Amino acid sequence: MQNLVPDGLPVTKQWLSKQAPDFDRHALDNLIKSKQLTTLASGVYIRPGATLTWQGVVAALQTIFHTDLSVGGLSALELNGFAHYCHCRGNARSIFSAKTGCPLGYTPALPSVQFVRHSGLSSIGRAGFVTWEYDTNERTFMTGGMLGQRASAWPFTMSSPERAYLEVLNDVPGTISFEHANQLLQGMTTLSPRRMEQLLRKCTSVKVRRLFYWMAERHSYAWLNKLPKPEALDQLGLGSGNRVLARGGRLDPKYRITVPEEMWTQPALTMDKSGS
Repeated sequence: MQNLVPDGLPVTKQWLSKQAPDFDRHALDNLIKSKQLTTLASGVYIRPGATLTWQGVVAALQTIFHTDLSVGGLSALELNGFAHYCHCRGNARSIFSAKTGCPLGYTPALPSVQFVRHSGLSSIGRAGFVTWEYDTNERTFMTGGMLGQRASAWPFTMSSPERAYLEVLNDVPGTISFEHANQLLQGMTTLSPRRMEQLLRKCTSVKVRRLFYWMAERHSYAWLNKLPKPEALDQLGLGSGNRVLARGGRLDPKYRITVPEEMWTQPALTMDKSGS
């Protein structure tokens, strides 16, 4: 059983049955009674003494429970190396789901972690996802009786930095502030303009498009010069009409969104060189 159940990953009886055809209810009861398996919740089991992590739970949700959940937003940015800029509140983790709920009845075993469900940007579909591997670093006896390391990587899907940032912008100004979104972009000096363009073309949220270009213009990264102008994306462009995003803020005339007073900048003056 130690070799069958991944260390730190919750499993179900159905999954165990697929791994061992002879596995039945009687075998399950015996394993629980002999303390070779611990019940985490109804129908959910884990190795005794295993350390449960939120990454392991997500890996299990995707590969064992077969949900459509993915890691996005701030949590994906953290895993992509932007932890310094993320400041995840209260160790909350951003879980995105297109259809299903989150079968997290066993999260009492993770009292310090809160999974926050988002609907994400449905128009983007599955574009912009990358694979992250959760490594259990299981220990096992090797040939000759020597104890060594046997890597056991469990992949799960999460948003790329480009997609994750658009997901963050989708939550501005609700759960993400203008200031935090701007701070996040300060660390994104190497975004892929090709991937970002693909995502922007698929994204039909006028708010997200406007916020992205407004935020991007505040920084002088090389990747911005490689992106098409908003109006060149497609017929939607930046949409029409004004958007009130910051109550009591000031309207940016170019992107027609209200932004916080302290982040508003004076539009550049254009000089008439016609000689008239």
